[in-house]
Amino acid sequence: MPAPILPLIEAAALWPARGALIGLDLGTKTIGVAVSDPDRKLATGIETVQRKSFTADAARLLALAAERNVAGFVLGLPINMDGSEGPRAQSTRAFARNFSRLTELAIGLWDERLSTVAVERELIDMDMSRAKRAKVIDEHAAIFILQGALDRLHTLRQTSGDH
Repeated sequence: MPAPILPLIEAAALWPARGALIGLDLGTKTIGVAVSDPDRKLATGIETVQRKSFTADAARLLALAAERNVAGFVLGLPINMDGSEGPRAQSTRAFARNFSRLTELAIGLWDERLSTVAVERELIDMDMSRAKRAKVIDEHAAIFILQGALDRLHTLRQTSGDH
């Protein structure tokens, strides 16, 4: 049975209370990959996967997930500023549907509006060259996406009294 693909909060209800999560930023040429600690407090970049074919890309992502014994996936969903979904969001949903057939781990979709823009600004502020930025932007965007999701889940736990 394919893994469920749900908005972050609904997916989180299916994940165990502890266990690392993998965050993905799907680019057209690369996939940025970040992972959280088992307590889901901090996101760390682990790799930028050069996209080859869906099968090869998915195999690499599943290998990374297995190495880190992750509990679920957080996939950045590139929603337009007006809240609509364009071709990139549709492409992300298609990737999620195909990927869900290869894993039982729930996939949480997280609104990643402006994540790449925010990360690019941060890298420019660090005086990083355009060439260096191009190499790390997707991994950093994955960190930004996953950290945003972790912070949201932490806030929800605080307000629900579940510490």
